[in-house]
Amino acid sequence: MAKFLLFLSLASLLHCASGDGKTLVLLDNLNIKDTHSIFFRSLADRGFDLTFKTADDPSLSLIKYGQFLYDHLILFSPSVEDFGGNINLETITSFIDGGGNVLVAASSDIGDPLRELGSECGIEFDEEKTAVIDHHNYDLSDPGEHTLIVADPENLLKAPTIVGKPTNKPVLFKGVGMVADPDNPLVLDILTGSSTSYSYFPDRPISQYPHAVGKNTLLIAGLQARNNARVVFSGSLDFFSDAFFNSAVQKARPGSQRHEQTGNLELAVALSRWVFKEAGVLRVGAVTHHPVGETAPPAAYTVTDLVEYSIVIEMLSEGRWIPFDGNDIQLEFVRIDPFVRTYLKKNGGKYSIQFKLPDVYGVFQFKVDYNRLGYTHLYSSTQVSVRPLQHTQYERFIPSAFPYYASAFSMMGGLFVFSVVFLHMKEKEKSD
Repeated sequence: MAKFLLFLSLASLLHCASGDGKTLVLLDNLNIKDTHSIFFRSLADRGFDLTFKTADDPSLSLIKYGQFLYDHLILFSPSVEDFGGNINLETITSFIDGGGNVLVAASSDIGDPLRELGSECGIEFDEEKTAVIDHHNYDLSDPGEHTLIVADPENLLKAPTIVGKPTNKPVLFKGVGMVADPDNPLVLDILTGSSTSYSYFPDRPISQYPHAVGKNTLLIAGLQARNNARVVFSGSLDFFSDAFFNSAVQKARPGSQRHEQTGNLELAVALSRWVFKEAGVLRVGAVTHHPVGETAPPAAYTVTDLVEYSIVIEMLSEGRWIPFDGNDIQLEFVRIDPFVRTYLKKNGGKYSIQFKLPDVYGVFQFKVDYNRLGYTHLYSSTQVSVRPLQHTQYERFIPSAFPYYASAFSMMGGLFVFSVVFLHMKEKEKSD
């Protein structure tokens, strides 16, 4: 028995240390595997099962017999014009619709497939051969086109779940610019250009308004679909390269601070953890509700009952499910519209609240709908019935009706006295 328990504990530790799912990596050429080895090694060290193939491999397939062969997809093939095998735009969008996660890295040599995939996700890439240009925030090693951008950490999305812990290291970027669809509320501006950046052809004079200007220029964008599938678009394939990870960085300005290493590695790891659902994943545990003072839910509640509701919410951290720590989780007691809306209070490993049911009967729901930046959408709904009071449950005497009771009894007493007087009254006889 002891050996069996030891085996189970070792198995659980191995499971916690392993990544979540098989990952297909599509490359322009297999040399990218070597030039981006640090990033791929970080994924392998976290337990991901990586399968490397060129994007035009004729044996490519994402779906077989109606089942997805991979859990995640990495597209480091910006210049591909046609995917090989059974992979195309429709297959990738179906993969996302089925809950798959995708990491896309583009460049100035972007082809039509990645541009069309971006359009499907609310991201519009600039034309081929264009690049993000910033004449005020470029690196000292820039060859003269001002396309080797130094992005300040202040331009990152204020969401540690997505971009990691705050740091003062700037990020090196060289690639194509993007803009977000303003009508798509699901798009996340993860890293934007500075107010002096724009996207255009580096070797041409500006003859028309650029595709993206200032803060509207997206360097890295993300998307969390309504089914919690996640997609990250980077306009730079070099952003994930070993050279950018290990490079020193300094703006070409007098007196600018020199950093011995960029913040690319930390940001790339944080983005990969988020997009592959190692971070920001929530789930609902046990949900209980019952009248205060009892332990089991009744067949139906009665109006104005005092009830207690509790829910367990867990978060995935380092491969383990741990209690989620939040102070902004709300409970709604809904029929058609919410009759009660209140914050849940953390009580040990669960969130609970006591409240009084409204004086309205019908079919209600205990509903928790938690949607926060960087986290998966959390939804829990429990249906209950609320009935009116039974005839034996009403108060016999209502204090507010005491004047009416007094008037009724006074009338009865007056009638009794009148009856006694009337029946016992004798008229005087008339004398002759």
